[in-house]
Amino acid sequence: MGWVDDGYQDPAIEKLDGHRPAGPLRGGKYSAFEGGTRVPFMARWPVRIKPGVSDALICQIDFLATFASLTGQALGAGEGPDSVDMLPALVGESKLGRAELVEQAAALSLRKGPRKYIEPKQGPKFYLATRTETGLDPDGQLFDLGSDLGETNNLAPQQPAATTDFHDHLERIRAAARTRP
Repeated sequence: MGWVDDGYQDPAIEKLDGHRPAGPLRGGKYSAFEGGTRVPFMARWPVRIKPGVSDALICQIDFLATFASLTGQALGAGEGPDSVDMLPALVGESKLGRAELVEQAAALSLRKGPRKYIEPKQGPKFYLATRTETGLDPDGQLFDLGSDLGETNNLAPQQPAATTDFHDHLERIRAAARTRP
């Protein structure tokens, strides 16, 4: 997550000299774009994890179920209800991560495979004080991160049925979360 200007006076922006803290990702901290929600993750366990790179989708909340599995423990009823055991992906036994992930920033987003939907939300498209794109848009946005990691091509206008499917799926997830004890 790229973040340089957090409101106090310093020469951080001037010292960037063309460097982009979020790399090829769009947005930054508090943004619904990947520059605000994607976090690099590295794990080292020479006995069990082979060096390499994985595209498996994992969320920090998955640490609960994953570490419980790693240590032979069980999560109690109601503990970590959104946590998924990602141990096979972590140790390289599987290339598969989560099937989907809800991201929360300036708006909710739904990742499914290489595709990402950002829900419609009113608000500023740009935070001037922090020089960050928010990802807010009154219309839903749909991106294919496999071919467009920088989220520059909103597919929602060309793919209204897919956009509606993502929207409806996100609403079902939101409704199910409201009914949890």
